[in-house]
Amino acid sequence: MHEELRAALAGLLDGLPPKQAAQAVDRLIANYRGRTPTDAPVLRDRADVAAYAAYRMPATFEAVRAALTAFAVRVPDWSPATHVDIGGGTGAATWATAATWQGHHSTVLDWAQPALDLGAELADGILPGTDWQRRTLGEGLTLPAGTDLVTVSYVLGELRPEDRRAVVAAAATATVVVLVEPGTPDGYLRIREARTQLIEAGLRVVAPCPHSGSCPIVPGEDWCHFAARVNRSSLHRQVKGGSLPYEDEKFSYVAATTLDAAPAAARIVRKPQLRKGQVLLDLCTTADGLERTTVSKRHGAAYKAARDAAWGDDWA
Repeated sequence: MHEELRAALAGLLDGLPPKQAAQAVDRLIANYRGRTPTDAPVLRDRADVAAYAAYRMPATFEAVRAALTAFAVRVPDWSPATHVDIGGGTGAATWATAATWQGHHSTVLDWAQPALDLGAELADGILPGTDWQRRTLGEGLTLPAGTDLVTVSYVLGELRPEDRRAVVAAAATATVVVLVEPGTPDGYLRIREARTQLIEAGLRVVAPCPHSGSCPIVPGEDWCHFAARVNRSSLHRQVKGGSLPYEDEKFSYVAATTLDAAPAAARIVRKPQLRKGQVLLDLCTTADGLERTTVSKRHGAAYKAARDAAWGDDWA
Protein backbone atom coordinates (compact mmCIF):
# COMPACT_ATOMS: atom_id res chain seq x y z
CA MET A 1 0.00 0.00 0.00
CA HIS A 2 2.95 2.32 0.68
CA GLU A 3 4.22 1.95 -2.90
CA GLU A 4 0.73 2.16 -4.37
CA LEU A 5 0.18 5.46 -2.58
CA ARG A 6 3.45 6.87 -3.90
CA ALA A 7 2.52 5.77 -7.40
CA ALA A 8 -0.87 7.47 -7.08
CA LEU A 9 0.82 10.67 -5.92
CA ALA A 10 3.39 10.67 -8.72
CA GLY A 11 2.90 13.56 -11.08
CA LEU A 12 0.26 15.18 -8.89
CA LEU A 13 2.03 18.54 -9.05
CA ASP A 14 2.67 18.47 -12.78
CA GLY A 15 1.73 21.89 -14.12
CA LEU A 16 1.70 23.55 -10.69
CA PRO A 17 4.50 26.15 -10.43
CA PRO A 18 7.05 25.08 -7.78
CA LYS A 19 6.81 28.44 -5.99
CA GLN A 20 3.03 28.13 -5.69
CA ALA A 21 3.36 24.57 -4.35
CA ALA A 22 5.97 25.68 -1.80
CA GLN A 23 3.83 28.61 -0.62
CA ALA A 24 0.81 26.36 -0.21
CA VAL A 25 2.86 23.84 1.78
CA ASP A 26 4.26 26.55 4.09
CA ARG A 27 0.76 27.73 4.96
CA LEU A 28 -0.59 24.22 5.37
CA ILE A 29 2.27 23.20 7.68
CA ALA A 30 1.35 26.05 10.06
CA ASN A 31 -2.29 24.95 10.00
CA TYR A 32 -1.76 21.23 10.50
CA ARG A 33 0.43 21.97 13.51
CA GLY A 34 -2.62 23.47 15.13
CA ARG A 35 -1.87 27.17 15.30
CA THR A 36 -5.01 28.35 13.55
CA PRO A 37 -8.21 26.72 14.87
CA THR A 38 -11.00 27.53 12.47
CA ASP A 39 -14.61 26.88 11.56
CA ALA A 40 -13.77 26.59 7.87
CA PRO A 41 -11.76 24.08 5.81
CA VAL A 42 -8.02 24.68 5.64
CA LEU A 43 -7.75 23.15 2.15
CA ARG A 44 -9.29 25.80 -0.09
CA ASP A 45 -8.72 24.77 -3.70
CA ARG A 46 -7.12 22.23 -6.02
CA ALA A 47 -3.65 23.78 -5.62
CA ASP A 48 -3.88 23.55 -1.83
CA VAL A 49 -5.10 19.98 -1.98
CA ALA A 50 -2.46 18.85 -4.48
CA ALA A 51 0.33 20.42 -2.40
CA TYR A 52 -1.06 18.90 0.78
CA ALA A 53 -1.43 15.45 -0.72
CA ALA A 54 2.04 15.40 -2.28
CA TYR A 55 3.73 16.73 0.83
CA ARG A 56 1.71 15.37 3.74
CA MET A 57 0.02 12.14 2.67
CA PRO A 58 3.11 9.89 2.91
CA ALA A 59 3.93 11.18 6.41
CA THR A 60 0.33 10.97 7.63
CA PHE A 61 0.06 7.47 6.15
CA GLU A 62 3.15 6.25 8.02
CA ALA A 63 2.13 7.84 11.35
CA VAL A 64 -1.41 6.46 11.22
CA ARG A 65 -0.20 3.05 10.08
CA ALA A 66 2.18 2.94 13.07
CA ALA A 67 -0.67 3.81 15.46
CA LEU A 68 -3.03 1.25 13.89
CA THR A 69 -0.32 -1.42 14.02
CA ALA A 70 0.27 -0.75 17.72
CA PHE A 71 -3.43 -1.36 18.31
CA ALA A 72 -3.64 -4.38 15.98
CA VAL A 73 -0.82 -6.11 17.88
CA ARG A 74 -3.02 -6.06 21.00
CA VAL A 75 -6.10 -7.47 19.20
CA PRO A 76 -4.66 -9.85 16.57
CA ASP A 77 -7.94 -11.67 15.96
CA TRP A 78 -10.01 -8.54 15.32
CA SER A 79 -10.54 -6.62 12.11
CA PRO A 80 -13.07 -3.91 11.23
CA ALA A 81 -15.96 -4.39 8.83
CA THR A 82 -16.71 -0.66 8.76
CA HIS A 83 -14.34 2.29 9.05
CA VAL A 84 -15.05 6.02 9.20
CA ASP A 85 -12.22 8.52 8.65
CA ILE A 86 -13.36 11.80 10.23
CA GLY A 87 -11.69 14.83 8.67
CA GLY A 88 -9.94 12.40 6.37
CA GLY A 89 -9.30 14.91 3.58
CA THR A 90 -7.51 13.11 0.78
CA GLY A 91 -7.67 9.81 2.67
CA ALA A 92 -4.21 9.08 4.06
CA ALA A 93 -5.68 7.33 7.12
CA THR A 94 -7.93 5.28 4.87
CA TRP A 95 -4.87 4.10 2.94
CA ALA A 96 -3.21 3.25 6.27
CA THR A 97 -6.27 1.29 7.37
CA ALA A 98 -6.18 -0.67 4.10
CA ALA A 99 -2.52 -1.43 4.79
CA THR A 100 -3.46 -2.86 8.21
CA TRP A 101 -6.69 -4.77 7.52
CA GLN A 102 -8.54 -5.99 4.46
CA GLY A 103 -12.17 -6.58 3.60
CA HIS A 104 -13.71 -3.50 5.24
CA HIS A 105 -15.79 -0.60 3.93
CA SER A 106 -14.40 2.91 4.51
CA THR A 107 -16.20 6.25 4.55
CA VAL A 108 -14.17 9.45 4.44
CA LEU A 109 -15.87 12.51 5.98
CA ASP A 110 -14.49 15.98 5.39
CA TRP A 111 -15.77 19.53 4.94
CA ALA A 112 -13.42 20.35 2.03
CA GLN A 113 -14.91 19.11 -1.23
CA PRO A 114 -11.66 19.65 -3.20
CA ALA A 115 -9.89 17.29 -0.79
CA LEU A 116 -12.59 14.65 -1.12
CA ASP A 117 -12.53 14.92 -4.89
CA LEU A 118 -8.78 14.44 -5.09
CA GLY A 119 -8.87 11.65 -2.51
CA ALA A 120 -11.41 9.76 -4.59
CA GLU A 121 -9.27 10.34 -7.69
CA LEU A 122 -6.13 8.96 -6.00
CA ALA A 123 -7.97 5.94 -4.59
CA ASP A 124 -9.81 5.06 -7.78
CA GLY A 125 -9.28 1.40 -8.59
CA ILE A 126 -7.05 0.87 -5.52
CA LEU A 127 -9.36 1.35 -2.51
CA PRO A 128 -12.66 -0.16 -3.66
CA GLY A 129 -15.69 0.25 -1.44
CA THR A 130 -14.68 3.70 -0.17
CA ASP A 131 -17.25 6.50 0.05
CA TRP A 132 -16.29 10.18 0.10
CA GLN A 133 -18.82 12.41 1.86
CA ARG A 134 -18.85 16.12 2.58
CA ARG A 135 -19.73 16.72 6.23
CA THR A 136 -19.37 19.54 8.74
CA LEU A 137 -16.82 18.69 11.45
CA GLY A 138 -18.34 19.81 14.71
CA GLU A 139 -21.64 19.93 16.54
CA GLY A 140 -24.22 17.54 15.15
CA LEU A 141 -21.70 15.09 13.69
CA THR A 142 -22.92 11.52 14.05
CA LEU A 143 -21.70 8.13 12.85
CA PRO A 144 -23.67 5.14 11.58
CA ALA A 145 -24.69 2.80 14.39
CA GLY A 146 -22.31 -0.11 14.79
CA THR A 147 -19.25 1.58 13.27
CA ASP A 148 -16.25 -0.61 14.03
CA LEU A 149 -13.29 1.73 13.56
CA VAL A 150 -12.91 5.52 13.54
CA THR A 151 -9.71 7.36 12.65
CA VAL A 152 -9.15 11.07 13.23
CA SER A 153 -5.72 12.18 12.09
CA TYR A 154 -4.10 15.62 12.01
CA VAL A 155 -7.44 17.39 12.23
CA LEU A 156 -8.15 18.20 15.90
CA GLY A 157 -5.69 21.09 15.82
CA GLU A 158 -7.63 22.71 12.98
CA LEU A 159 -10.84 22.79 15.01
CA ARG A 160 -12.22 25.16 17.60
CA PRO A 161 -12.37 23.59 21.09
CA GLU A 162 -16.13 23.01 20.97
CA ASP A 163 -15.89 21.34 17.54
CA ARG A 164 -12.95 19.26 18.73
CA ARG A 165 -15.01 17.90 21.61
CA ALA A 166 -17.93 17.18 19.27
CA VAL A 167 -15.70 15.22 16.89
CA VAL A 168 -14.21 13.14 19.71
CA ALA A 169 -17.70 12.53 21.14
CA ALA A 170 -18.86 11.24 17.76
CA ALA A 171 -15.75 9.06 17.41
CA ALA A 172 -16.35 7.60 20.89
CA THR A 173 -19.52 5.87 19.65
CA ALA A 174 -17.42 3.44 17.60
CA THR A 175 -15.92 0.16 18.82
CA VAL A 176 -12.33 1.30 18.17
CA VAL A 177 -11.04 4.88 18.02
CA VAL A 178 -7.55 5.87 16.87
CA LEU A 179 -6.60 9.55 17.10
CA VAL A 180 -3.33 10.92 15.72
CA GLU A 181 -1.89 14.43 16.04
CA PRO A 182 1.50 16.03 15.31
CA GLY A 183 4.19 14.99 17.80
CA THR A 184 4.49 18.49 19.26
CA PRO A 185 3.73 19.62 22.82
CA ASP A 186 0.43 21.09 21.61
CA GLY A 187 -0.42 17.96 19.61
CA TYR A 188 0.23 15.83 22.69
CA LEU A 189 -2.03 18.03 24.82
CA ARG A 190 -4.86 17.61 22.32
CA ILE A 191 -4.39 13.83 22.40
CA ARG A 192 -4.26 13.90 26.19
CA GLU A 193 -7.52 15.86 26.33
CA ALA A 194 -9.19 13.54 23.83
CA ARG A 195 -7.90 10.49 25.73
CA THR A 196 -9.67 11.72 28.87
CA GLN A 197 -12.86 12.26 26.89
CA LEU A 198 -12.73 8.73 25.43
CA ILE A 199 -12.20 7.19 28.87
CA GLU A 200 -15.11 9.20 30.29
CA ALA A 201 -17.23 7.83 27.41
CA GLY A 202 -16.48 4.28 28.57
CA LEU A 203 -13.61 3.23 26.29
CA ARG A 204 -10.37 1.69 27.56
CA VAL A 205 -6.96 2.74 26.27
CA VAL A 206 -4.99 0.00 24.50
CA ALA A 207 -2.07 1.99 23.04
CA PRO A 208 0.31 3.61 23.51
CA CYS A 209 -0.48 3.82 27.23
CA PRO A 210 -0.22 0.64 29.33
CA HIS A 211 -3.26 1.76 31.34
CA SER A 212 -6.33 4.00 31.30
CA GLY A 213 -5.26 5.95 34.38
CA SER A 214 -3.84 9.46 34.53
CA CYS A 215 -0.92 10.22 32.26
CA PRO A 216 2.24 10.45 34.40
CA ILE A 217 3.74 13.22 32.25
CA VAL A 218 3.68 16.71 33.73
CA PRO A 219 2.43 19.10 31.01
CA GLY A 220 5.05 21.65 30.12
CA GLU A 221 7.92 19.41 31.24
CA ASP A 222 7.68 16.72 28.56
CA TRP A 223 5.28 15.22 26.04
CA CYS A 224 4.49 11.75 24.72
CA HIS A 225 5.29 11.25 21.05
CA PHE A 226 6.73 8.71 18.66
CA ALA A 227 8.34 8.64 15.21
CA ALA A 228 7.71 7.00 11.84
CA ARG A 229 10.29 6.89 9.05
CA VAL A 230 9.15 8.57 5.81
CA ASN A 231 10.96 8.61 2.47
CA ARG A 232 11.29 12.20 1.28
CA SER A 233 9.62 13.19 -1.97
CA SER A 234 11.01 15.77 -4.37
CA LEU A 235 8.58 18.29 -2.86
CA HIS A 236 9.92 17.55 0.63
CA ARG A 237 13.43 18.29 -0.58
CA GLN A 238 12.32 21.43 -2.41
CA VAL A 239 10.48 22.91 0.57
CA LYS A 240 12.65 21.77 3.47
CA GLY A 241 16.05 21.22 1.88
CA GLY A 242 18.45 18.69 3.31
CA SER A 243 20.27 15.81 1.72
CA LEU A 244 18.88 12.80 3.60
CA PRO A 245 16.48 10.65 1.55
CA TYR A 246 14.17 10.27 4.56
CA GLU A 247 12.83 12.08 7.60
CA ASP A 248 11.16 10.97 10.82
CA GLU A 249 7.55 12.04 11.24
CA LYS A 250 6.87 12.78 14.92
CA PHE A 251 3.35 12.04 16.08
CA SER A 252 1.23 11.59 19.21
CA TYR A 253 -1.67 9.16 19.31
CA VAL A 254 -4.18 7.24 21.38
CA ALA A 255 -6.05 4.03 20.52
CA ALA A 256 -9.06 3.12 22.66
CA THR A 257 -11.80 0.51 22.43
CA THR A 258 -14.85 -1.10 23.98
CA LEU A 259 -13.40 -4.52 23.09
CA ASP A 260 -12.06 -6.84 25.76
CA ALA A 261 -8.47 -5.91 24.93
CA ALA A 262 -5.53 -5.32 27.24
CA PRO A 263 -2.61 -2.94 26.70
CA ALA A 264 1.02 -3.96 26.97
CA ALA A 265 2.62 -4.01 30.42
CA ALA A 266 4.91 -1.16 29.33
CA ARG A 267 5.84 0.85 26.26
CA ILE A 268 9.19 2.26 25.16
CA VAL A 269 8.69 6.02 25.03
CA ARG A 270 12.14 7.13 23.89
CA LYS A 271 14.73 5.79 21.48
CA PRO A 272 16.64 2.99 23.29
CA GLN A 273 20.18 3.96 24.24
CA LEU A 274 22.81 1.35 23.43
CA ARG A 275 25.81 1.13 25.74
CA LYS A 276 28.61 -1.42 25.95
CA GLY A 277 26.87 -4.52 27.26
CA GLN A 278 23.75 -2.53 28.21
CA VAL A 279 20.56 -1.06 26.77
CA LEU A 280 18.79 1.81 28.55
CA LEU A 281 15.03 1.81 28.07
CA ASP A 282 12.71 4.68 28.99
CA LEU A 283 9.35 3.11 29.72
CA CYS A 284 5.81 4.07 30.55
CA THR A 285 4.57 1.32 32.87
CA THR A 286 1.31 0.24 34.45
CA ALA A 287 2.49 0.31 38.04
CA ASP A 288 5.31 2.83 38.24
CA GLY A 289 4.56 5.40 35.56
CA LEU A 290 7.66 6.67 33.79
CA GLU A 291 10.86 4.82 34.59
CA ARG A 292 14.25 3.98 33.11
CA THR A 293 15.39 0.38 33.16
CA THR A 294 18.81 -1.04 32.29
CA VAL A 295 18.96 -4.36 30.46
CA SER A 296 22.39 -5.96 30.43
CA LYS A 297 23.99 -9.07 28.97
CA ARG A 298 23.30 -10.98 32.16
CA HIS A 299 19.58 -10.72 31.35
CA GLY A 300 20.09 -13.15 28.45
CA ALA A 301 17.13 -13.20 26.04
CA ALA A 302 15.83 -9.91 27.43
CA TYR A 303 19.12 -8.24 26.44
CA LYS A 304 18.79 -9.44 22.86
CA ALA A 305 15.18 -8.26 22.78
CA ALA A 306 16.21 -4.86 24.14
CA ARG A 307 18.90 -4.47 21.48
CA ASP A 308 16.28 -5.18 18.80
CA ALA A 309 13.61 -2.98 20.41
CA ALA A 310 12.55 0.34 18.92
CA TRP A 311 10.97 3.52 20.16
CA GLY A 312 7.23 2.90 20.51
CA ASP A 313 7.43 -0.87 20.92
CA ASP A 314 5.67 -2.86 23.65
CA TRP A 315 7.87 -4.09 26.45
CA ALA A 316 7.00 -6.99 28.71
